Amino acid sequence: MDEIWDCIVVGGGAAGLGAGLVLGRARRKTLLVDAGGQSNLSAHGVGGLLGHDGRPPAELYALGRDELATYGVPVRSGEVSDITGEAGHFVVRLHGGDEERARRVLLATGMTYLPPAIPGLAELWGRSVFHCPFCHGWEARDQPLAVLADGDRATHLALLLRCWSDDIVLLTSGRGELSNDERARLCEAGIAIDERPVAALEALDGELSAVAFADGERLPRAGLLAATVMRQRDRLAERLGVTAAAPGPVAEDPVGVDPLCRNSIPGVFAAGDLTGEMPQVAAAIAAGSRAAAAVVQSLVAEDYGSPLPPGNVMTEQGRVR
Repeated sequence: MDEIWDCIVVGGGAAGLGAGLVLGRARRKTLLVDAGGQSNLSAHGVGGLLGHDGRPPAELYALGRDELATYGVPVRSGEVSDITGEAGHFVVRLHGGDEERARRVLLATGMTYLPPAIPGLAELWGRSVFHCPFCHGWEARDQPLAVLADGDRATHLALLLRCWSDDIVLLTSGRGELSNDERARLCEAGIAIDERPVAALEALDGELSAVAFADGERLPRAGLLAATVMRQRDRLAERLGVTAAAPGPVAEDPVGVDPLCRNSIPGVFAAGDLTGEMPQVAAAIAAGSRAAAAVVQSLVAEDYGSPLPPGNVMTEQGRVR
């Protein structure tokens, strides 16, 4: 364990690979550790990513690894079990017993998506059942669609999906009540409301064909936008003592960061879905790039006394000041 890395990036999805690329091009000694299992691997393609629109996620990640290799950034398959130490002297432990030392740590482990527990949904997830209209709306355009949501998100998601189709049904599955104002806005947009409990999703040739209700009736649909929440994949950040941000409507336990992607723990950075960013590949790549640039600048500041650019600093409680 004599070797010390400038930065160890934990996570090889869009944010992690984006960070690794910037660090490699900055000639910083970088190791990326990836446990695999990225949340969007089941998707038909990455929607809305300039230059790579529609490319399968696994293909995009493979290309990213190849690019990192060009700049001497190794990618090690494995899972980080623990991180201890402090800025300049972190010890990163992997399952299996290996240990690595690093001056900085960049967490990009992503999140696990928790869609509604409805029979038939898991088999369709990432294709004709999706969580992001910007990622999948184009592929579902001009088809009969449904939105499965309740609470404050129901009206928002239904009106948003209206951009891609004029045949939208909002399914509340018997949970929560819509206000008169919400009903009026949905009606004005031509969106129907069905409040019956959803029992299952039916498929034909691997794609959604109908929504089955508890009363036995069926609603033919070709696509469904399901409101989901995200949760951290493991408790690595928590064990490290990383400050969490306040829960949001999508992320249950995001990591708190300032505009330079720093947490309250000096030397720890985070990027991508883990921080409650918009769950989109393009946004994750941008966040990884921003975090890596901040890492490089922090190393320069440590080595040569050059100050970081203006930016907020996280307090011990994780609030920005």
